[in-house]
Amino acid sequence: MDDLCQRQRIELDSVQQQNGREIATITDRHQEEVRDLKRRFDREIEDEKAARLSALGKLTSQSALDTQKSQIELERKDREITTLHDGLQTLKTELDRERRMVHELKLNLDTTSSNSATLESSVRALKARIEFLESGREEQSKSFERCNQQMMDAFAETEAIKEKLRREETLRRKLHNQVQELKGNIRVFCRVRPSLKSEPASDLTLMQYPDEADDGKEINILGPEERSSLGTVNRKNNTFSFDRVFNPSTQNAEVFDEISQLVQSALDGYNVCIFCYGQTGSGKTHTMSSADGMIPRAVHQIYETAQGLEEKGWRYSMAGNFVEVYNENLNDLLGNPDELDKKKHEIRHDMQRGKTTITDITTVNLDSPEMVETILKNADANRSVAATKANERSSRSHSVFILKLTGQNHITGERSEGTLNLVDLAGSERLSHSGATGERLKETQNINRSLSSLGDVISALGQGKEGGHIPYRNSKLTYLLQFSLGGNSKTLMFVMVSPLQAHMSETLTSLKFATKVHNTHIGTAKRQARVRDA
Repeated sequence: MDDLCQRQRIELDSVQQQNGREIATITDRHQEEVRDLKRRFDREIEDEKAARLSALGKLTSQSALDTQKSQIELERKDREITTLHDGLQTLKTELDRERRMVHELKLNLDTTSSNSATLESSVRALKARIEFLESGREEQSKSFERCNQQMMDAFAETEAIKEKLRREETLRRKLHNQVQELKGNIRVFCRVRPSLKSEPASDLTLMQYPDEADDGKEINILGPEERSSLGTVNRKNNTFSFDRVFNPSTQNAEVFDEISQLVQSALDGYNVCIFCYGQTGSGKTHTMSSADGMIPRAVHQIYETAQGLEEKGWRYSMAGNFVEVYNENLNDLLGNPDELDKKKHEIRHDMQRGKTTITDITTVNLDSPEMVETILKNADANRSVAATKANERSSRSHSVFILKLTGQNHITGERSEGTLNLVDLAGSERLSHSGATGERLKETQNINRSLSSLGDVISALGQGKEGGHIPYRNSKLTYLLQFSLGGNSKTLMFVMVSPLQAHMSETLTSLKFATKVHNTHIGTAKRQARVRDA
């Protein structure tokens, strides 16, 4: 019984499991069918949707196309209307123009009728004029001959006037030289530099200019107050007289006015030497080489005068050198700065022609006055400058600007050769005052030796002995300036004065030397000129 029950339970479980599997199979098949139906319905819906969208797109495109066609047609109609309107305006304009032309033609017809009458009158007048001219031909020929003769007379008179101007130019040069000789072939000007802002009034020397309102030739140097044993207070009064004295307020323009005639002499064919002498810091370089100094002003004047002489037949060429004498050696201030103190230059004199040349020196043709500014800058950069106790930027060499002027008159054949030497001397100072040692001591000794030689040369020239020895060779400076210091030249010395009380001793020494030069007469200058052979 138990076994039967057991088998029945087993069979029942088996039947239940089989039924479960059949139910699951039926359920799965049913769900698959549902999914298939859903997928088919979805496809049908999508197809229907696509069909409807396609139909809608076609309708939209057709509508847009119809709208575009309508717009194009509308624009075409507008253009046709505009064209018709423009054509109408053009026709109106042409009609107005035709009306104006008709009106103008009517006016021209009236004017032509009037002109025709005028032309007929002119033709009659011209016929009468022709008859008159034919009858007066002989008289007109005589009138032409008179005019031609008057023109020839005017040409001859012009040539005579030009010849007179040339003779007057020659006479002017002769009279100008005579005036310069009357003033003295060696002249001395004194110039006192103004005080600097850093120099208080208590440090200045008391200076007076007694004849400042008249000739301006005197200067008084008053020493410091000294009390005598009797208790009286005195001042030493040192009076000096020169060809001209410039007080501290004088500008370079006024100074140049006084020397401009000497510059003219160089253009006329004379040797001219202008040099600045004085202690360190007395204003020598400012007077000679500043932007408005004597060198730039001299060159500008020479150019202006040379241009004025062109109409009288003169043509000038100008060439410049710039050298320094440093420790009794010559340096080319316009050459290569690396060759300073290395390249040797020799001074050579042509005794017959009275000309000086320097070997291996740079010569610059001065085509314009502006070139002088460049030359001065180059020379200033190369010039030997060192610090001394007397002046922080004291120039330690003599600089010489040599301007050679050659003139040729293509009408008269006359030729002139002049030389203008503008010299900025190194500072003159006593060894005890300069505080120089070592190399600076050697420089100071050479400077003082060359300045002493300059004084010896001027003194020897002043003695005026025929054939007497002139010690030009005692220094390179005097040997270089030999033909510009002798009797065949015109010389001007600027003695530069410092206003400081501390420099008073040096000032008096400079003024005494200048007085010695002022009392010297070096003879009559000769012009370097000749006439071309016929």
